[in-house]
Amino acid sequence: MDNSGWIWWLGATLLLGVIEMLVVDLLFLMFAGGALAATIVAALGAPLWLQITTFGVVSALLVVAVRPWALRKFKNTTPETATNIAAHVGRPAVVVADVSTMAGRVKLAGEVWTARTEESGVLPVGSLVRVIRIDGATAVVVREVPQQAGPGAAPGAPYGPPPTGPYHQPGPVPPPGSPTT
Repeated sequence: MDNSGWIWWLGATLLLGVIEMLVVDLLFLMFAGGALAATIVAALGAPLWLQITTFGVVSALLVVAVRPWALRKFKNTTPETATNIAAHVGRPAVVVADVSTMAGRVKLAGEVWTARTEESGVLPVGSLVRVIRIDGATAVVVREVPQQAGPGAAPGAPYGPPPTGPYHQPGPVPPPGSPTT
């Protein structure tokens, strides 16, 4: 009788391991454990019914006993990372077109977004704002309230002294590579 059944079980173990790497749910890992147990039983020369039974019993035990513990451990050690639009909530933005309760535009994370505010009045161009939520493709913003004055800040200047340098002076911007004084 051909005793190559263990090769098929080993192939199933590897395939289930690859699927687990793609979905990261720890379910296919438990089935891979069952297939590995069936591989060992098949290599020892057990009949097919015992191999299948071993696969089923070991997989079920792993799913019931090990997977819940492993999922808790995995979730407790992996930080939750906000993605997509949830990642923008709480971020600062700069007004690039006056923002009112009806419309406006802000530069958020390097992209220009449509925006509106729930505050009365208009947030003028250049205002620092903070995103409080995203409604569809519109960022809902509020005026940024500074935590504390920066070092060297003058009274009434909550963000510190104005920036200096050739690109922050009024007038034309010098071309790249030209000397600045």
